[in-house]
Amino acid sequence: MTQHQTYDAVVIGGGPAGATAATSLVEAGFTVALLDKAGRIKPCGGAIPPRLIEDYEIPDSMLVAKINTARIVSPTNRTVDMKIDGGFVGMVDREHFDEWLRERAGNRGVTRLTGRFERLEKHSDGLTSIHYKTKSGDEAEADGVSHTITARMIIGADGARSEVARQAIPKYRPPTCVFAYHEIIETPQNRDGDTFDGSRCDVVYNGAYSPDFYAWVFPHGHTTSVGVGSAEKGFSLRKATADVRRASDLMGARTIRKEGAPIPLKPLKRWDNGANAILAGDAAGVVAPASGEGIYYAMLSGQYAGEAAAAYLRTGDARELATARRRFMREHGRIFWILGMMQHFWYRNDKRRESFVKICQDKDVQRLTWQSYMYKRVERASPVTHARIFFKDLAHLVGLKQA
Repeated sequence: MTQHQTYDAVVIGGGPAGATAATSLVEAGFTVALLDKAGRIKPCGGAIPPRLIEDYEIPDSMLVAKINTARIVSPTNRTVDMKIDGGFVGMVDREHFDEWLRERAGNRGVTRLTGRFERLEKHSDGLTSIHYKTKSGDEAEADGVSHTITARMIIGADGARSEVARQAIPKYRPPTCVFAYHEIIETPQNRDGDTFDGSRCDVVYNGAYSPDFYAWVFPHGHTTSVGVGSAEKGFSLRKATADVRRASDLMGARTIRKEGAPIPLKPLKRWDNGANAILAGDAAGVVAPASGEGIYYAMLSGQYAGEAAAAYLRTGDARELATARRRFMREHGRIFWILGMMQHFWYRNDKRRESFVKICQDKDVQRLTWQSYMYKRVERASPVTHARIFFKDLAHLVGLKQA
């Protein structure tokens, strides 16, 4: 067993939330270690909005594609192309994007550690020991080599089934999740743009592919993510993904890797333990319902968790930790509530999914949707626009408005 120095903060989990939290803390003048488990890539469509690119200074070189259209596909294969006027959605490959964020944290002074988190051990002096293991080539130590570091502050950014949360947060209950699975394939070349277009994301609402969520085909330049999500136990995500690939004429493309993970769709009611631990990212449940978008919200929650931790480290007042969730929910709680209601209502069956896709044809709906997604705020359109959308939506629901 090896023993290392005491840090002001240790961040457990090196995805976008953890890397952002670590960067925020080290820039505030604290000593920070970032512990990450090697080789883990989260299944993710990889879309990042312009606000993330601007707020977190993401270089153009990290964008593997720029998407200017989302194609929405209904259960009866009705398609609606939602074009972005004068803008784009950036696409990243999580394998490279996450490592770039970790490298940036390291370049700014964060100590990077690679290993599997095991347990927390609290001490009477207020410090906490973090026990983790690293891989060993020695057969006698096949389970790994044990290490211990200590910290004044812990940030758990270790995913939807957070072990940090289980050990540190009082009365913790894992969030309700959609299980996501995708396959990264080689992007086909010289296609006609009908079944596949490298500048378009396809979102498929069809109970055959997902009984309660959606399927997707998201181009990443030389590679493409094809996947599905569902919370229904026993539903075969792998079979559904194969069906999506077949319908998109992508069965012949070489499969590069396969990944799966639970995706939380509701922020936890509590992110901190009122002492010296706080959560961020999937561990805090900040993935948007209905859309499954998580990278922006992960990084924002990581920033807020880092800033709250810095305030605690400066003052010793553990009440500062609760400000991270309050800030996040004040800014984005409303859109999470709207998206949650939308998922609950529209994704319930194929009849409603069909109506939902019809609604997406409306230009007012498209404009407000893109503005809200790209700039992360609920747009306040004119009352006339909202009234017009409301009555058109109502007409779709009661069957008065036809295609």
